[in-house]
Amino acid sequence: MKLSLLPAMTVASLGVLLGLGLTTFDYAEGLSYLSTDPKSCANCHIMHPQYDAWQKASHHTSATCADCHLPVDFPGKYIAKSENGWNHSKAFTLQNFPEPIVITQKNADILHKNCLRCHAGIVNEMSIISTEGSPRCVRCHASVGHGEPVGLGGPMVPQEFRGKETK
Repeated sequence: MKLSLLPAMTVASLGVLLGLGLTTFDYAEGLSYLSTDPKSCANCHIMHPQYDAWQKASHHTSATCADCHLPVDFPGKYIAKSENGWNHSKAFTLQNFPEPIVITQKNADILHKNCLRCHAGIVNEMSIISTEGSPRCVRCHASVGHGEPVGLGGPMVPQEFRGKETK
C-alpha cells in the first residue's frame, strides 16, 4: 500500500509546484516580459523612476529599454531576458537589491555594445584617437537613457559630491 501512494504523492507535489509557479508567473505578468514594450519594464514598482526618466530623456523617441539593455540577436535577447527576469524576481522577492538599482557588469557590457552599434560613425573616430581604447559611453553620458540618476528618495548625488556642498 505504501509503495502505491508514493507515485500519487509525487504527482500531487509536482502539480502543486506547477500550480504555484504558474500562479506566480501570472501574478508577475510574466508574458508581458516577452515583449519589448517599455511599459513591461515598469511592471515592478522599483523601476518606475527609470521608466519615468526615460520618457523625458533624449533617447525616448529613438530607443526603447530593449534597444539599449538587450542584445540584438534573437537567442541572446531571450537568454538575457530570462537571466534578468530570474535575477530580478529573486532580488525583488527577497528584497536584497541595492538602491538605487545598479547595472551588472554583464548588462553594462550589453549596454556599451548597443551604444557602439547605434553610434558607430561617431564613436569609431573617438576610439581611434583615444589612448585607453573605447571608454564606456556612460562614463560621460550617464544621463542619456534615464535622465539624472534617481532613487526612490529622489535625485542621487554623485559619489564625488557626497559630503560636499554642490552649487
